[in-house]
Amino acid sequence: MGPVRKLLMVVVLFFKFFYVLSAELLAYCFPSAERKAHRNPYLVGNFAPVHDELTAESLPVHGRLPDDLQGEFVRNGPNPRWDNNPKHNVDYHWFDGDGMLHGVLMQNGKASYVNRYVKTDRFKTSEAAHGKIDQRIGETATFFGFIRTCRAILSDIVTLKSGRRRGTANTALEYHDGKLFALVENDFPHQIQAPLLDTVGAYDYDGALKHNFTAHPKVDYRTGEMVFFGYNLTKKPFVHYAVVSAQGKLLRSVPIDLEVPVMMHDMGATENYSIILELPFTFRPERVLNRESVFGFEEKRPSRYGFIPRHGTNQNQIKWLQGPSCYLFHVLNCYEKDKDNVVMYACRSERSTSYGLLTGNTEILNDKPTLSYLYRWDFDLAAETVKETQISSFACEFPRINDLMTGYYSRYGYVMRLRPLNSPEFDALVKYDFGDGEGAVKSETFEFGADEAVGEMIFVPRQGATLEDDGYLMTFVYNNKTQATYFVVLDARNLTAVVQTSAAEYLCEKGDTCQMCTSAGGGTAGYPGNAVVARVPIPRRVPYGFHSKFISQQQITH
Repeated sequence: MGPVRKLLMVVVLFFKFFYVLSAELLAYCFPSAERKAHRNPYLVGNFAPVHDELTAESLPVHGRLPDDLQGEFVRNGPNPRWDNNPKHNVDYHWFDGDGMLHGVLMQNGKASYVNRYVKTDRFKTSEAAHGKIDQRIGETATFFGFIRTCRAILSDIVTLKSGRRRGTANTALEYHDGKLFALVENDFPHQIQAPLLDTVGAYDYDGALKHNFTAHPKVDYRTGEMVFFGYNLTKKPFVHYAVVSAQGKLLRSVPIDLEVPVMMHDMGATENYSIILELPFTFRPERVLNRESVFGFEEKRPSRYGFIPRHGTNQNQIKWLQGPSCYLFHVLNCYEKDKDNVVMYACRSERSTSYGLLTGNTEILNDKPTLSYLYRWDFDLAAETVKETQISSFACEFPRINDLMTGYYSRYGYVMRLRPLNSPEFDALVKYDFGDGEGAVKSETFEFGADEAVGEMIFVPRQGATLEDDGYLMTFVYNNKTQATYFVVLDARNLTAVVQTSAAEYLCEKGDTCQMCTSAGGGTAGYPGNAVVARVPIPRRVPYGFHSKFISQQQITH
């Protein structure tokens, strides 16, 4: 490229930058009527944060908590501590909030509740300043937000604070090697002490962890190993793949080169492979010159699936397969039919705005291509083919299985059905029976009430269970009419033989004094199927969140 052409490019970029800056200044100084009236949907209703930390003992239990449920249900989710006004903080996104853990401890049929912030570097810095310090991911959708993010990073470098972690630990939880971790994909894990959910601190595997840690590692319960990846958006290599031994030692970390950085939320794992999901939700800072978010979904880019041997040591060992452009946040499970054929179930969308991240929270879930449906992938590593099959006819998310089956064939899976609103609310649990994995797929649905919305439900095996689906399903349920939250436990093997009405109506408010609620057959006698085992009113509203984990009493006292 000659000097004249280089000069012309610099001039064009300068005028483009000046144009974008002018347009953004005008929009900021003279906001439209629509902008003035806009209230951030992620800061109102049950997305709005709560402002304190509680500990509540001896909660009323309607029905009966089973004797074999001894432990703590813990849910992670965003709860912005500062700058959370729905009218003024229009750029806040659901992914941005400080991590807050909500726990229900079950011991000998009794229940207690606790909620605690995850005390990350980011949280502690904001507390000291009495206000938000770090930029939010939602702000990268705007030109000024991106500039502020760059300025904050440069400031940290100049002041020698670049080692400060910026993660919120607001997404998921995992238990491994006797430790409970709160997770987010742009930081280290944060160790949590159950049952009071106090933060121990960031965990770096004795200094061996040098990169980010996904919110969705995979634990192989047969070997005790944990596999994970970490991605970053600003420097190569954009991805690392890593393995942790059953004894908690970080065995290796393999750098993986990608052409362009991508938002990579989950991964797949089987007995012998880990699956890297390179999907076309890309990060390109130059988009700000077009007044666009630095993130974008590139529909013309294919999806790539990288199969690396679990104990692979080099990216050259990865077998890459290519499929149609799509996006997926969450994998249900993966397993091997044989050494060359792998099956994966996940919730897939044609494209993604990442729940409004690309649209300034104005379009969250309002058209079919952005909605996710349960799919099956059949990967043939020898023939290098990818086959996709849609399973669900309805939009769904938050897929879960019996975690003991992670990486191996599982007959049952559970998803949350999305309510048809421009908001990520869920109104039903759907249980899938995949049979032998080759025949017809069956399903059954437990519907919550018209005024109720639920979060991800997790499966907890019954003690001594010999069947994969013999256990309990549990989550928080929010009633939009009463603005109350309760914790519900369902019998995973008895979901549809019930009268379809509000889960709150299965058990009356009289609790232990009600003869029907305490009669023979458990806490829900009188209702066919005994689907609702117990319901525990929570003494405060629990905002919508992300992922959960059950920690057994044995793990708590480990």
